[in-house]
Amino acid sequence: MQLVVLGLNHKTVSVDIREQFAISEESARSGLRHLDEQEGIEEAVVLSTCNRTEIYAVLKNGAARKTLYQFFLALSGNSEAKKEYFFYFEGEACIRHLFEVASGLDSMVIGESQILNQIKTAYTMALSEKATKTILNTLFHRAITTGKRVRTETRISYSAVSVSYAAVKLAEKILGGLDDRTAMVFGAGEAAELLVKNLMGKGLKKVIVTNRHMDKAEDLASKIHGEAVPFHSALSHADDVDIIVTATGASQYIVKAWDVRNLMMRRGSRPLVAIDIAVPCDIEPEVGNIRNVTLYNIDDLQEIVANNIRFREEEAQRAEVIVQEEIESIEDRFKYLSTRPVMVSLSDKAEEIRQRELRHGLSKIEGLTDEDKKVLSHMTSMIVRKILREPMIHLNEYAGTEWESEDKSAVARLFKLDVRKGQELEK
Repeated sequence: MQLVVLGLNHKTVSVDIREQFAISEESARSGLRHLDEQEGIEEAVVLSTCNRTEIYAVLKNGAARKTLYQFFLALSGNSEAKKEYFFYFEGEACIRHLFEVASGLDSMVIGESQILNQIKTAYTMALSEKATKTILNTLFHRAITTGKRVRTETRISYSAVSVSYAAVKLAEKILGGLDDRTAMVFGAGEAAELLVKNLMGKGLKKVIVTNRHMDKAEDLASKIHGEAVPFHSALSHADDVDIIVTATGASQYIVKAWDVRNLMMRRGSRPLVAIDIAVPCDIEPEVGNIRNVTLYNIDDLQEIVANNIRFREEEAQRAEVIVQEEIESIEDRFKYLSTRPVMVSLSDKAEEIRQRELRHGLSKIEGLTDEDKKVLSHMTSMIVRKILREPMIHLNEYAGTEWESEDKSAVARLFKLDVRKGQELEK
């Protein structure tokens, strides 16, 4: 059996190619449901996100690699592809790749947390379609555990690494939370929309949108259930605003210090956070000198992001230690997994004989108390365990070596074991 992963991601191909080879949930589910029709593929899990499409599989032999490649193409709706689009890892390299993906170490942004839930969803789908057995069940349970450990034992996901999210975290920190707060947004483009959505994800109560083109302001306001106001008189609607965000393409300042001073006189001591993510800047720098106003521009935010990225990279080193520990742990388990069907069959056969002979013996002895029967049962159980101890140790010691196959065959032949029964119990 070979544990492998075939895939492509943001490191190997551009976004247009990733989109071309994405696998829909419907296609993945259908393919997994009919996995037994794919000769040589014993188990499979399909992971498809905006940054990666990967199939983790257990192959019967090396010849099944071609089948896996054709399976990938079929699920993604393609008839051919350049081989250089794909990566292909086996054994430990496959395990390491999955654990690093689950931990956010292989993401476009280090520490990204969404991928762990995507892995859970992909595995749950494969499990529900009966496309996983012992090996992938073991692997994905451990991958999910590893991802959780990394996020619990390190701070890899704590710091903001996008300008938009950094702005949100700053506002949240300065204001002591964004619940029931109101924001005013100058601009209606993608940057403004992304920032507003991040703000609203933190419990923002209301958003007021303004733009030189009123129809665009109204379009964005309708998307976020906000309010649109005229551009030329925007600050007259800002008396109750807690955050001002600017993200326009203007060539000159659109929020000037004089207007903000007048606004703050009406507001009293109520604080105002001003976030300028435009290039060139939308807010006159002197605004930052006004009492009770905190101003951050794009340079401030990019410096914060750069520091946070360095912080995450340092935390990633700690995460790699956790990943390595989990790899070594699961490799030990996999090493013995291949001998377990023989060990299970041997143990079951011995136990069956013990119980049969015990019942036969007890039926011939009169006057035994329940305590006497317990003593005899324990004694016979220990005899069987001690007789089997050396064969079990031997099988474990040679698991994963060149002698494993020969030793398993010898034990199965000597004790006339039905190894298939042990294999079924492992599934």
